[in-house]
Amino acid sequence: MAAVQVAGSLPGEPTREVPREPPPPEQSSGFRCLSARLCALRPDDSSSARTEIHLLFDQLISENYSEGGGVAPEDVSTLLVQACRLVPLNQNHLVSKVSQLIHHLLNRLQVIVDEQNLDFLLAYAISALQQCNSWTHMEILQALAALVYCNGSKCQKYLPDLLGKSGILMKLSDLAQPDPEVRRAAVHCMANLCLSVPGQPYLEEPYPNICFQAFLTTLQSPKSSDMDDITFCMLLQNALKGIQSLLNGGKMKLTQTEELGALLAVLKKSMFHGLPGLNIELPTVLYPTPLPQYDGRPPVRPQQSESSASGPTANKKKKSKVKSKKIQQGEEEEEESSGEREVARVPSSGREHVHEGKAPCSSPLGGQSLPVEGSAAGKDRVSPPFRSASWKRVSSSESDYSDAEGGMQSKMRSYQAKVRQGALACFLSTIKSIEKKVLYGYWSAFVPDTPELGSPQSVSLMTLTLKDPSPKTRACALQVLSAILEGSKQFLSVAEDTSDHRRAFTPFSVMIASSIRELHRCLLLALVAESSSQTLTQIIKCLANLVSNSPYNRLKLSLLTKVWNQIKPYIRHKDVNVRVSSFTLLGAIVSTHAPLPEVQLLLQQPCSSGFNNSNSATPHLSTPDWWKKAPSGPFLEEASVSSPKGTSEPCWLIRLCISTVVLPKEDSCSGSDAGCAAGSTYEPSPMRLEALQVLAHLARGYFSMAQVYLMELGEVICKCMGEADPSIQLHGAKLLEELGTGLIQQYKPDSSIASDQRVPVSLVVMFWTMMLNGPLPRALQNSEHPTLQASACDALSSILPEAFSSLPSDRQILCITMLLGLNDSKNRLVKAATSRALGVYVLFPCLRQDVIFVADTANAILMSLQDKSLNVRAKAAWSLGNLTDTLIVNMETPDPSFQEEFSGLLLLKMLRSAIEASRDKDKVKSNAVRALGNLLHFLQPSHIEKPRFAEIIEESIQALISTVLIEAAMKVRWNACYAMGNVFKNPALPLGTAPWTSQAYNALTSVVTSCKNFKVRIRSATALSIPSKREHYGSVDQYVQIWNALVTALQKSEDTTDFLEFKYCASLRTQICQALIHLLSLASASDLPCIRETLELNGDMVQSFILQFLKSGTEGEDTGAPHNLHERDQLVRTALEHISSIQALAGDTAKRAIMGFLEDILTIYCDLSGSQVALPGLTTHRALDRNTVNTP
Repeated sequence: MAAVQVAGSLPGEPTREVPREPPPPEQSSGFRCLSARLCALRPDDSSSARTEIHLLFDQLISENYSEGGGVAPEDVSTLLVQACRLVPLNQNHLVSKVSQLIHHLLNRLQVIVDEQNLDFLLAYAISALQQCNSWTHMEILQALAALVYCNGSKCQKYLPDLLGKSGILMKLSDLAQPDPEVRRAAVHCMANLCLSVPGQPYLEEPYPNICFQAFLTTLQSPKSSDMDDITFCMLLQNALKGIQSLLNGGKMKLTQTEELGALLAVLKKSMFHGLPGLNIELPTVLYPTPLPQYDGRPPVRPQQSESSASGPTANKKKKSKVKSKKIQQGEEEEEESSGEREVARVPSSGREHVHEGKAPCSSPLGGQSLPVEGSAAGKDRVSPPFRSASWKRVSSSESDYSDAEGGMQSKMRSYQAKVRQGALACFLSTIKSIEKKVLYGYWSAFVPDTPELGSPQSVSLMTLTLKDPSPKTRACALQVLSAILEGSKQFLSVAEDTSDHRRAFTPFSVMIASSIRELHRCLLLALVAESSSQTLTQIIKCLANLVSNSPYNRLKLSLLTKVWNQIKPYIRHKDVNVRVSSFTLLGAIVSTHAPLPEVQLLLQQPCSSGFNNSNSATPHLSTPDWWKKAPSGPFLEEASVSSPKGTSEPCWLIRLCISTVVLPKEDSCSGSDAGCAAGSTYEPSPMRLEALQVLAHLARGYFSMAQVYLMELGEVICKCMGEADPSIQLHGAKLLEELGTGLIQQYKPDSSIASDQRVPVSLVVMFWTMMLNGPLPRALQNSEHPTLQASACDALSSILPEAFSSLPSDRQILCITMLLGLNDSKNRLVKAATSRALGVYVLFPCLRQDVIFVADTANAILMSLQDKSLNVRAKAAWSLGNLTDTLIVNMETPDPSFQEEFSGLLLLKMLRSAIEASRDKDKVKSNAVRALGNLLHFLQPSHIEKPRFAEIIEESIQALISTVLIEAAMKVRWNACYAMGNVFKNPALPLGTAPWTSQAYNALTSVVTSCKNFKVRIRSATALSIPSKREHYGSVDQYVQIWNALVTALQKSEDTTDFLEFKYCASLRTQICQALIHLLSLASASDLPCIRETLELNGDMVQSFILQFLKSGTEGEDTGAPHNLHERDQLVRTALEHISSIQALAGDTAKRAIMGFLEDILTIYCDLSGSQVALPGLTTHRALDRNTVNTP
């Protein structure tokens, strides 16, 4: 946690950190002697006693505690209690002196008082505030602030006295308080009370809200006439810290619009406090709205209203001269002046040359949390060459400032900057404590929009980024903007650029698109104008966040091109943090909405483009044939011959990343190279990791580029996985997985890649041979790093099946043996990854007919299904589903040997495990029911005849029925309906005669008529159309129930309250129509009367939908319905022929009615399509009485 000033009445007071381990209990002799003398005294009201106490207090305050041994915290607390006991409250001077002692010792020695002594000291301080003269209140409040620091939860019983309606802090912090210093100190006490410590209770209600309102009132109130500017700044700082502590503690919930709006209004006002050339008036409450609420133009100095980086060149030069003059006068404080931008250094020919001639260096970038306190540690100390630092004062105490006007102005600017930083830190905490959808209602208040022609830019976070003289404030503003952009993809996805914006109103989508464009423009301006390396890093990270969340597929081209061209020089920046974040930004560009044509073109740019001037540290780009100069394997010559045709320009980014990962750096490690190990010959680890991530993004989104470098990337992976650093090994394995996945995508049946554009299988075999002969097997066996093992398993599962079959047999055996062995791992990550990999391998054509491998895999998967980890069970269930898919594929081959050799006992075990898994969580259940359906489909007559299978079959089908009906996730019920359809495909099962037949059909008809999800309805209708014989549908009553349910489902095919389901309406109707026609083609004479009754009621509706079915193709999901119009036409003809062949009972008119219904459909269809088709010559007249079945 950042250091927090406890009782900062003076700028030079020390800072307090959160409690830490006490130093060794070796007391310095000075403190021990003074403490012993003080403890020996007894309360005495004599003049000599008071003098001695005064002297002892002075000696304790002046003692040098930075040298010698440590002082135990309990000794400090004991001494302070004794000191207070010696000082009666009627001795104002002594009370003031003992308060100074409390404040000094607790701050200097960073002591947190224990609870027992805290009770006494708090009671003493509160009594002193109530009884002593007002001139002592300042020192007493300082002592009180030090006491309550990190002790708020232990002060509960004193909160009524401090924060109640007549509480002392409420009175002293009130606007009516005449002494501004006392008011500031009281607010500071309240802020320290609100500071929460992890693991300890927070303030009890209603005190957090009381404090919040007090802080808010303080921030809303203008500066009083009797308060100097520095005191006012410190008052604002303390109020901001108090609100931040309340928000960080998680106790404050900003649910009220008025409350949140009021806070955001004061934060926005404080964000610009004291910013030169800016004076804005804001409403007291900000309300959520997508449009700007007010004109933020500054009332004074309009020539500076535009951001410094966007103004004309002449203005930039003029402003720079003014700044230089001020610096020569000595007005800049060291903290804020060190990174002040030199905007005049931006040449007019191109902004990317801003850093020419400068080599800024910065200390390593620390943690990413927004800094709260303005301590000297960790400041960016970038100093331009013309500045002389010899006169600078390191200390920031008041005594170090001269009385000259310049020194006071510099001090004033420093305090104003701290207010802005505090407001930004508080805003960051606010963002984290509210929902994103609430935050985005205030988007226009903090994010810039493209100004109207002739209008000034509204004030926003980008105003600070471009105009603020303090590099730390600029970095804070960028961190806040990054937090707003993080996770904004859904919000920004509505953005859309249109060519014509001239309309009566600006659509929300156009406004968001305009805002995105303006963010790009401003951040690129900030990039080229920035001189502080730390702030530069934040700009690039913010750009990466923006790129990751912007919908470039809906925006005009060139935005990414501008970012791309501007970031190139920074890839070789002197500061390693800038270089790392530049790679992060490049990774964001190549991963957002990939593949984008604009990025494809950028990747094909010549490698030298944009690198002509870069403030460089290491020239990373090597010659195109550098791999051939130093070959590390026998594969490269063959690879160059076997490369796919049609590859265009080489990708400079891939070459850059490869060079960064594997080539030694050509210069010594700079002082700011965090992560550059002593003696390391490579780039710092964070930079290599980012380069590997960029390669992985390219392999995922732009594989056609990456495939040219397949063998080179293989060498990179081998090198990474052979290193000692587990992080490098892990990223190497991730890159291997992405490359393997890209190769698999190329060879998928539905791939659009031409065969001559694919990587040849022979080259893929070479690639994987290199992997399996390299360090991949060692990574799989590295039990010390289970995450690496799991990632290596995932990589091994991404091997191309066609390549696996061509690998040497010993390599195939190695893969299978290692996976089966790792399935026994105790680590759940490894076990889950292994289970998934086995589920991939069992689908390989060269392995799926190997009965021994399939059986071994089945036993391994069944073992994993019993694991305690849900993730392991979910992966195992998925693999079991794949394994049973393999059983079905093998069953459909002409060779019956697999079915004969596969163990019946193992089938029983699989059925039992799948039944058990179907009662598990949804993640497991969805694939368990898929496996059940496949297993029941696979069962041979020889299995079903055995008595031990009868019970398990019944139990399996009951499990499927209950899953179809249960209110579970859509995927679970869809899979259950799919599985039920697979059961119906097994002719050996007693479908139609078994007791479970009616239950199964009832479950499916219930779903097809009433399920909210249309995809589940479609799948149930598909299952109902699978039985191939009339007897499979059971009795007449059962058949009629199915028929009526399908007609009802057709009637209700548009009844839904979920708009997203409407896109599946056509597919649902198509599948229901197919099922109805299928039922007609199997109907018996006893079924016909009931069918006619239904058609009498709903003939028009059914006919219209069947005509739609004949005329149109399927939409939405592929359910197996015939796509060819002729095939559909033939379905109706087949049904008509079947009906006409039925021997109807004498006097039964149902047959003629149904035939007439089907003939009418065909006639109308033929008329509409203009084709001449002869209907079956079974009737020469209209057999359908129009009074029986209505036709259009």
